[in-house]
Amino acid sequence: MVDFLMKFNPITQAFIATLFTWGMTALGAALVFMTKTLNQRLLDSMLGFAGGVMIAASYWSLLAPAITMSEGNPIGNWFPAAFGFLLGGVFLWGIDKILPHLHPNSSIAGAEGYLPKRRKRSTLLVLAITLHNIPEGLAVGIAFGALANGGTEASLAGALTLALGIGIQNFPEGVAVSMPLRGEGMSRRKSFFYGQFSGMVEPIAAVIGAVAVSFIEPLLPYALSFAAGAMIFVVAEEVIPSSQEKGNKDLASMSLMFGFTLMMILDVALG
Repeated sequence: MVDFLMKFNPITQAFIATLFTWGMTALGAALVFMTKTLNQRLLDSMLGFAGGVMIAASYWSLLAPAITMSEGNPIGNWFPAAFGFLLGGVFLWGIDKILPHLHPNSSIAGAEGYLPKRRKRSTLLVLAITLHNIPEGLAVGIAFGALANGGTEASLAGALTLALGIGIQNFPEGVAVSMPLRGEGMSRRKSFFYGQFSGMVEPIAAVIGAVAVSFIEPLLPYALSFAAGAMIFVVAEEVIPSSQEKGNKDLASMSLMFGFTLMMILDVALG
């Protein structure tokens, strides 16, 4: 796979990689063709697992490289990582306040954002998953965009590892949208469409991120940290609470630990 992608420029590589992550979202959404309902404990464990993957990816694939790239910074090698991380969280917090959305496992009364009750439940669920697919797409795009500034096969393997981890945790995200809609009586085809639709934003965000850092090298550590901060905000504000709302706190927490461990192993072993 590494040899195949080396034939393309980093922007194209990012696009191809996020087609995979989008495909994993669609694969999760496709469960609606096999069953109408999904065990709540299983769904909560999948959400917890996704959160663990995102937390591990935020450090090993994004923050740690940003700190390494910042050696020699006159303020301190910690500054780009700290500033970008906080900026990413503030950015997602702002979008969270504006964009109408509904977290998985929440009733329509729990919708958030500007004028959320004017929209259907299906739309609000899709917008919620789309909200945290944006930083995921940016993270993959930025990782591949870094290759334009002297990347090697090893750094390409790291970017691929990040895309693999994001793809793995996108599977339960597709499930988290399509299965509740199917359970409420929506047709299988429409439930699948809404479930996979939320992943469409990742290739777009990836291309934007790759283009930005490909042409502005000093931006790279800030961009990596920005994506990490945005992902951590999503995990803390949405993924973890959603995984524990139905009372399966221990199961969701252990699943998070497993997801974190798996992503750590992938990143250290392959990246």
